[in-house]
Amino acid sequence: MKRNQSGFTLIEIAIVLVIIGLLLGGVLKGQELINSAKVKNLATDFKNIPVYIYGYQDKFRALPGDDANPVSHVGATATVCTASATCKLGDGLIQGEWDSSNSTADESQLFWQQIRLANLAAGTTSGDMLPTNAVGGIIGITSLANFTDPSAAPKLNGTYVICSAGILGKYAKQLDIQMDDGSQIGGSMREFSQAGGRGTALAVPAGAYLDASGQINDNQTFTVCMGV
Repeated sequence: MKRNQSGFTLIEIAIVLVIIGLLLGGVLKGQELINSAKVKNLATDFKNIPVYIYGYQDKFRALPGDDANPVSHVGATATVCTASATCKLGDGLIQGEWDSSNSTADESQLFWQQIRLANLAAGTTSGDMLPTNAVGGIIGITSLANFTDPSAAPKLNGTYVICSAGILGKYAKQLDIQMDDGSQIGGSMREFSQAGGRGTALAVPAGAYLDASGQINDNQTFTVCMGV
């Protein structure tokens, strides 16, 4: 008895392959758009902070975080830190580490309280006030004079240093290309490793933080700092 055999025709297979190709292309394009959006948001953080500084100075003739009269400027809830190595109000510097966790004693924390009380930015005005970036890492600022730069010469320059942590190497590369010279060891933006996490020293990437070509590893996380 002759049996009828059924199967897919070449046209049907071709249609399926085209559909699969379109779906894969859409997924890849979507991921590319997500990555681009993250890099754009990371870049916006670096661009906004100088605007906060200038806005506060224009309004109160004082440097946020270093303001000697924060209560009269932004209200009674403003914290007035006690004079110390990380609190020297009115000296024209933002004292304290960029990733400080001391919300009542370090000017680098009080910077965020004061710009928020001045309605220049949104966010909490008590507790740990350092904001987070688009990938969940903390963002901070300090004066260049207080920043321990592990870079070989030339080091970062400027008046302040803005740092943003927890950024994957693939995003850090795009960010540096978009905002600076694309080099992890030159220009106004640098990528550092911070193996011990918040409160530990930054280091020039080495070992597992670099790929075979000596570039930062796409899958490692970095702290990106920029002098402004």
